[in-house]
Amino acid sequence: MAYPAQIKIAATYMRGGTSKGVFFRLQDLPPSCQVPGAARDTLFMRVIGSPDPYAAQIDGMGGATSSTSKCVILSKSSQADHDVDYLYGQVSIDKAFVDWSGNCGNLSTGAGAFAIHAGLLDPARIPENGVCVVRIWQANIQKTIIAHVPVSNGQVQEIGDFELDGVTFPAAEIVLEFLDPSDDGEEGGSMFPTGNLVDDLVVPGVGTFKATMITAGIPTVFVNAEDIGYSGTELREQINGDPEQLARFEKIRVAGALRMGLIKKSEEAATRQHTPKIAFVAKPKDYVSSSGKMVQAAEVDLLVRALSMGKLHHAMMGTCAVAIGTAAAIPGTLVNLAAGGSAREAVRFGHPSGTLRVGAQAALVDGQWTVTKAIMSRSARILMEGWVRVPGDIL
Repeated sequence: MAYPAQIKIAATYMRGGTSKGVFFRLQDLPPSCQVPGAARDTLFMRVIGSPDPYAAQIDGMGGATSSTSKCVILSKSSQADHDVDYLYGQVSIDKAFVDWSGNCGNLSTGAGAFAIHAGLLDPARIPENGVCVVRIWQANIQKTIIAHVPVSNGQVQEIGDFELDGVTFPAAEIVLEFLDPSDDGEEGGSMFPTGNLVDDLVVPGVGTFKATMITAGIPTVFVNAEDIGYSGTELREQINGDPEQLARFEKIRVAGALRMGLIKKSEEAATRQHTPKIAFVAKPKDYVSSSGKMVQAAEVDLLVRALSMGKLHHAMMGTCAVAIGTAAAIPGTLVNLAAGGSAREAVRFGHPSGTLRVGAQAALVDGQWTVTKAIMSRSARILMEGWVRVPGDIL
């Protein structure tokens, strides 16, 4: 029996922040995949190596974690005063599913750098040496991100001395500004969908917990670590190796999604795995990070652990960091209370791989909390470029 040859598609494999993904220019995709739909989802799943019942993604570019099971599409922007449109797909590892419901803050860093690498910016906007300001339209959530990308000799500067916990080697610093992150663009409502800074979240079969539910960066449900039996110093292995606890976190996430109005019935959560995130917070404590480095309580304002796609993240998702910074800036949220309860414009939190600083500017306007922008630093680097190949019979 004859089988069709593989097809090859121009692609770039990049690290952005503490994530990795396969980046495409929209124009390089097969015509059927240049529009949303089953063909695009099928292509991305095959590129990454999903669905994989072995949860290893051996036959694809994915790394079998939520941080490495990602695809990105960039194109010249259709929006005024923007350079590029950036679309992000979170590929499920073991299920036939691509989630388009949110953004990846880490790969937003890569989007700014890739826009220059891929020739999607007006050359007149790229300095010979200095910083290139890339205006990104995040198409998933209809938001603006500004990436300040260092440039040397007209090219993206990738090597530098900026260190990011969760990434082994230093690189050049890229500053990201998330403008007006106070809702996810989809719900069009308040930053706090329930109208409260803290709610009693009833989780059927589990219990009732204090929760801060916020749409900033990405919809996130925050609970207190001690309320669910944790200290806030946990590493991945302590949670991801316990299926019973992961199932409990999923029930909390589903209850939060319902309360936030993100889904109408619990069954819909299975098709919205990327959002909302579930995170737990605690007051500062000494702990040993996943790299073996000691994090002192005095170094951080609070501790945060967050789950992505059903597993504890090895560091922190960039969009969740925006939610943390935003919630920390608003007195009375669980995040703010864990950080000491005082007004602040920046917070440094401890996560499994170390620490991260994120800033946010919040104000109470006509009785509603608003945030004009959140700021954090990441880095990005091309790991490989050329073509990915997929079997020709999938399209």
